[in-house]
Amino acid sequence: MTYSVPGGPHGLVPGRRRLRAGWQASLVCLGIVALTAGVVMFTLLRAPMKDDLAWLIWVARQWLRGEELYVDIVEVNPPLIVWISAIPVLLADALGVTAKQVAIPLFGGAAMLSAWVSARLLQGVSPVFRNPVPVFTCIACVLLLMPGVEFGQREHLLVMGMLPHLAILVRGLEGLPLRPGAAVGGGLLAGLACGLKPRYLLCILAVEAAGWLHRGLRVRMALLAALLAAGLYAFSILFWFPAFIERAVPLALTLYGGTDSAPLELVAESWMLLLGLGVCVLLTWRTPRGTPASGLMLVLTAFAAAATVAMFLDGKNWFYHRIPAMTGVVFALLFWCADAVLYRARAMRFRPVLLALAALPLLLFAQDTSARFYGRLVLAVEPDQTVEVRLERLIRREKVRSYVAFSEWIGLGFPVVNNTGVTWASRFDSMWALRGELWKARRDGVAPEEWPIRHWVVQDFMEGCPDLVVVDRRGDAMNYPAILAQANPGFAAVWARYRQIAVVDGLQVYRRQGEGCGTPAGMG
Repeated sequence: MTYSVPGGPHGLVPGRRRLRAGWQASLVCLGIVALTAGVVMFTLLRAPMKDDLAWLIWVARQWLRGEELYVDIVEVNPPLIVWISAIPVLLADALGVTAKQVAIPLFGGAAMLSAWVSARLLQGVSPVFRNPVPVFTCIACVLLLMPGVEFGQREHLLVMGMLPHLAILVRGLEGLPLRPGAAVGGGLLAGLACGLKPRYLLCILAVEAAGWLHRGLRVRMALLAALLAAGLYAFSILFWFPAFIERAVPLALTLYGGTDSAPLELVAESWMLLLGLGVCVLLTWRTPRGTPASGLMLVLTAFAAAATVAMFLDGKNWFYHRIPAMTGVVFALLFWCADAVLYRARAMRFRPVLLALAALPLLLFAQDTSARFYGRLVLAVEPDQTVEVRLERLIRREKVRSYVAFSEWIGLGFPVVNNTGVTWASRFDSMWALRGELWKARRDGVAPEEWPIRHWVVQDFMEGCPDLVVVDRRGDAMNYPAILAQANPGFAAVWARYRQIAVVDGLQVYRRQGEGCGTPAGMG
């Protein structure tokens, strides 16, 4: 059977060419994703592991060994991130590799899975999403590259879990069919993702309000599933980890403010995000109501705005706290530009101006991301030049069995401890709690009696009796030995037995002389 088309006997050729061109374009897109993932994996696996991730993997390992979370180990995050971190620990032990070698590819695979599911869910919402492969490529590359060194942080994982839920909402706003299982699954995943940082429930409520504004009030199955997942997670914490409520939350509320930044400082450091969010608000307002583009822009802008509010509520001037909001802004701007250039060029007023406005924050984000990633790539090429690796080499040379670092930088403890197997002589990941106690004492005129951090640090030091101690006196760092000696005279007597043996990148390294530390005064 033959088909006749205009153009004579060779009329099928253009169709075949289009099909071949489509396959070629898809292969190019998949090649871009493979190349991006390869570069990211090489960089993150070769460079020292991010300190927060290394700490959480160590916490997960101690928890699996039987130590009580929030009692034996001081951690202020809800337990979900510890459960997630336990997965690469268990897999690594089964495979005979390091947890890092499992965790990084695992998180990379999760990013690409989230991108593919989101791209398939968005198919049909708008002409921009007609072919899911380029959409998948765009989402995957943003998820892989934007976090940079913060790859795998809670905020990064949260975005991965939330994206399918956002796609489900946009699909529902356009009246497209959706299997109930997909709606429930996406909602459950989003609710669990918010369990990583509960204040991000604001994002679920914000995007739902955006949906109501766009199509009227409706109670969606995905929303109910998300709230159910969040509720069950909260109940599991109360049932299995009451110490989180009794110890971790009060500790964080009392002392974590010591690392807060002033609101004006946060605004100044977040100017790029605020610029992008402002452009998203303007473009959403300029997008004709009732079009597919308007619904998607409204949802993504609402998500980015709520994530920005959550970031300011955190009060910390840390880049990874901006990841959810920045990701929402970038996806909104990329979609708007693609829709404007490919499908709405003739119908748009002030098109060049609006495109320039949308391109500006995208270029700024791209420059910032490339600079951050390049710095990590340099460390991956020459990992022996990093402070962490130099400390690890020193620990092995000195045949150290126990170790602690007096610093607010977690990186001096983790991944150093992970990679050397030494015993960490503290219940804290760093000296942030000590700083918080001193900050609280200065603010209130009296130290918090229920959180005697200085005495706990001394107690851990005496019991752990570390062979090697790193003291960070760079910049405006505290004089840790003096502060601890003032808190407990027993510490001063023991500290007198430590001798400085090296300086590593401005860090003072001390070695204990002789055996044993004794019992600090008031601790026996």
